[in-house]
Amino acid sequence: MALSIKKNDMVKVITGKEKGKTGRVFAVHPSKDAVLIEKLNIVKRHMKPNKTYTQGGIIEKEAPIHRSNVMLVCPKCNEPTRIAHAFLGDGKKVRVCKKCKEVIDE
Repeated sequence: MALSIKKNDMVKVITGKEKGKTGRVFAVHPSKDAVLIEKLNIVKRHMKPNKTYTQGGIIEKEAPIHRSNVMLVCPKCNEPTRIAHAFLGDGKKVRVCKKCKEVIDE
């Protein structure tokens, strides 16, 4: 099933320990049906020194959240909403807000 959430979308977490918080999606993992949201679902990991983490030690980073636990926030009506898909006149498929019926991405 295709994800209806894309990179740089604003989403609201609807369940879990981060319930009610909003943030911007900075990575989508379609194979895992998960999204990474900036500064949400922070976990601590013990890392060995490597090229990315030259110091090593305890690193705080974002953990993925399943796509069923987040809702897209419509940029027009600023409400968390479900997504509908529609086709424009030229045959292009777009996402549409279920509440205000506005096209989300042009």
